[in-house]
Amino acid sequence: MVWRSFATKLALLIAILITVPAVLYGQFRSADIERTALLQRSVQEEGRLIAATLTPILANFGDGAAAKIGVQLAEIGGPDINVKLLFRPTEVQGAEGFFYIAANPQVTAEYIERDRSELMATGIFRALPDTCAGGEPLARRYTNPAGAEEVLTSITPINLPGGCWIVVTSNATESFLGSSIGQPYWKTAEAQLALAMYLLLVVLVVSLFGDIWRNVRRFGAVARAIRVRRADNPSFRERNHIPELDWVAEEFDRLVRVLNESADSIRQAAEENAHALKAPLAVISQSIEPLKHAIPAENERAQRAVLLIEHSVARLDATVSATRRMEQATAELIDPPREAIDVSALLLGMLKSYRDTMEGHRLHLEATIDDGLHVRGSEELFETIIDNLLENATSFAPEGSKIAVALRADKNNAVLSVTDQGPGVPETDLERIFERYFSRRDEDARTGTNFGIGLWIVRRNAEAVGGTVRASNESSGGLQVEITLPITSGESSE
Repeated sequence: MVWRSFATKLALLIAILITVPAVLYGQFRSADIERTALLQRSVQEEGRLIAATLTPILANFGDGAAAKIGVQLAEIGGPDINVKLLFRPTEVQGAEGFFYIAANPQVTAEYIERDRSELMATGIFRALPDTCAGGEPLARRYTNPAGAEEVLTSITPINLPGGCWIVVTSNATESFLGSSIGQPYWKTAEAQLALAMYLLLVVLVVSLFGDIWRNVRRFGAVARAIRVRRADNPSFRERNHIPELDWVAEEFDRLVRVLNESADSIRQAAEENAHALKAPLAVISQSIEPLKHAIPAENERAQRAVLLIEHSVARLDATVSATRRMEQATAELIDPPREAIDVSALLLGMLKSYRDTMEGHRLHLEATIDDGLHVRGSEELFETIIDNLLENATSFAPEGSKIAVALRADKNNAVLSVTDQGPGVPETDLERIFERYFSRRDEDARTGTNFGIGLWIVRRNAEAVGGTVRASNESSGGLQVEITLPITSGESSE
């Protein structure tokens, strides 16, 4: 199911990791905007109070007033608030018409000039002409000539007959610690700390999923190496990098050992059982001959009994052989041997021995074989495949017909096909002929026996080494069985 997929859950997790910070950032930013607006109103009100305090002095500005303004600024200013006083005469217009009159804390003339340049860079003077009509919260950050960062917090105008006075207040950034006033919210310390913690969380989660993903792929590589029987014989335990999965890796290794032992036991049992049964069958078969000659020809009942025994022994011998082949196929499916086999040379050698048999049945063998095609497996496994394909074609091919055998390279695969000119197979049974015990005939007319396991063994052996099998009817009549096997190098092991 899709929802059980590791990739689906990982994609969903990534989507959540992307969505959550965007939602939370919006919420936190809205809260910070409200907090900043409240703070700005507070500092703007503070600027108005300072302006109201200075208004009586500025209204009577004259000789000696500058000294009073300096004293007054020193009294109303604090350790964290700076006040700058600018003046534009009535007859002068424009941003360049403002003069820097006084400041608290007191500074030198050189500092005033440099500070004026820094303020010009912030664009504050371009806003001052309009500001004479009303106050404005600034919330702009700039670096003063002393190298310290300040936040320009308010502009408060004082309109008098002689001109426009401007009170500019600023605070050290330490006064607004944790606030985004004068800067984007993402630049605040709390936002950057939250971002750092979130990124750490993302890295941990992604690395956790990544470690699991890589470990699973390593397990897959080990499984493939075991399947193709690589020479280095890797284990799941050695390739595991996650301590919590050690027990899983150990169970996989134990499972592989049990399967290999089971395959060896099946092979050994097949050999022992076949030997134990064939020995008495051979004795019975040999003992029938003198009985046939000893029974008088006129004793028809005894003659039929002997023939029945002979026929039953032949069937029993074939059954033992078929059982052994089935057990061997099962063992090879569990633990297939994986040597690089020259299938081209193997097929050529087998076809030489089959020519006499086919000629005895008046069949013509036609072979087209590419040289040097190697497939990983075992000679016995491929001999079983070829034997069953040729026996199946021979048993169905009518006398005087042709059996075509071809072995060719197709990209990275070797394709083996055996085609006869027999009756073919109904389309509905093309897949079923590879099923165990399925057959469209009760008895093989040439061999006297049929168990419906030949093509089943072909498919099992081919799939055990990573191949595929398919059957199709020829347009001119007959059946073609085609096997596709992955090509490997000519080396004996990887």
